[in-house]
Amino acid sequence: MKRPNILFIMADQMAAPILPLHDAASPIQMPNLMRLAADAVVFDAAYCNSPLCAPSRFTLVSGQLPSKIGAYDNAADFPADVPTYAHYLRRLGYRTALSGKMHFCGPDQLHGYEERLTSDIYPADYGWAVNWDEPDVRASWYHNMSSVLQAGPCVRTNQLDFDEEVVFKAQQYLYDHVRSAGEQPFCLTVSMTHPHDPYTIPAEFWDLYRDEDIPLPSQHIDQAEQDPHSQRLMKVIDLWDKPLPAQKIKDARRAYFGACSYIDSNIGKLLKTLEACNLSDNTIIVFSGDHGDMLGERGLWYKMHWFEMAARVPLLVHAPKQFAARRVSQNVSTMDLLPTLVELAGGTLQDDLPLDGRSLLAHLEGRQGHDEVIGEYMAEGSISPLMMIRQGDWKFIYSQQDPLLLFNLRHDPQERENLAESAEHQGLLADFINQAQARWDMPAIHQATLASQRRRRFVASALTHGALNSWDHQPMVDASQQYMRNHIDLDDLERRARFPQL
Repeated sequence: MKRPNILFIMADQMAAPILPLHDAASPIQMPNLMRLAADAVVFDAAYCNSPLCAPSRFTLVSGQLPSKIGAYDNAADFPADVPTYAHYLRRLGYRTALSGKMHFCGPDQLHGYEERLTSDIYPADYGWAVNWDEPDVRASWYHNMSSVLQAGPCVRTNQLDFDEEVVFKAQQYLYDHVRSAGEQPFCLTVSMTHPHDPYTIPAEFWDLYRDEDIPLPSQHIDQAEQDPHSQRLMKVIDLWDKPLPAQKIKDARRAYFGACSYIDSNIGKLLKTLEACNLSDNTIIVFSGDHGDMLGERGLWYKMHWFEMAARVPLLVHAPKQFAARRVSQNVSTMDLLPTLVELAGGTLQDDLPLDGRSLLAHLEGRQGHDEVIGEYMAEGSISPLMMIRQGDWKFIYSQQDPLLLFNLRHDPQERENLAESAEHQGLLADFINQAQARWDMPAIHQATLASQRRRRFVASALTHGALNSWDHQPMVDASQQYMRNHIDLDDLERRARFPQL
């Protein structure tokens, strides 16, 4: 049997709770995604395993928790010997390609992908390492509130330049695949940077919304009432003692909604290309993201916490000939994608290799699957590891420095009531504490994180001296093999470049 192609589409910083995929009242317009979802298996409680770009992505591609692979922050080195789904699929005979962002840090910029069609939008060096040795010092490269204060329509941005290239190169990859007439299956990952801030988008998408249709955040918590990690985040993003104008909050959310619609338009382009190339019937489509965005909820912005807006991500698998459309309510995570993709490709996992993720195949087939997510966070705003366990209705956030947090999301979806101090929940709390202590050696993880930060800060400083040797991926194009060249027969070139061929 011919192995299926896999098209894995990723959005960046797309908060699942407010999408029409999960909220019928959402004003966000995403018709292409909704059409895809109508025939897909949609996961209503999918989470990232670390609410920050690089740690989340390293965990996603490897199926291993951040503490297992050193994925501490946005400048963490991703070791070249950590197996990824791209390595697994290459061994199964797939062409593996990445178009877009994956925020790999370190000299290996491929990690199993045979090709990277674009460079990355973010740096590959250690310059963004967190510093627990100076927890009260706000690094100059941290987020600030300019993304909100400057929100509004635009003609062009750095982000738009990137995503236009990402989608164009992905479409060209699909065209080249069918024109090559090869039988080798592909796994193409298309990873866009929208709707990640800055909150600005062209008028075409800004004008899809009216100002009066943009809801302000549903809850605001005064900074004095925030949990300690939220208070640190407010200082990290330079929001402490700096209330935002309501109109700028609304502008930022409107631009974000527009950016979600922009992602949807790009999904439409990719789906149209699959159809034009006669690839739709044998291509499994997966759509997900790396984390969400608080968007002003609880008075917070961006990500970096375990609240739903920051940690929940969209996730669907579209393979209607293989899996009936359904909704899955169990808790799953993007760490589960590696074993899932391997099984969808007809392969088996190697028992002697480490893996924390669990296959979603049972969920896809309508059988009883797992209902648990494990998360770890050691990056901006933290002063020690901040861990999360999500089981059934419950979310437990565990730290040795901060007060414990316990929420029942069935009865309290906005996480307003911390039950960790509730007398009637002390038995449940004790069970979660026991689970956490059995799972994590917190002092050891703390020391490993601190040691990594110190090494990387030292190396980053040293590499600023002398000649620059960039680790950023450089996509190479051989222009001698493009278009019309005198060493290529013109008739043969035109025949091979046309699709469908006569």
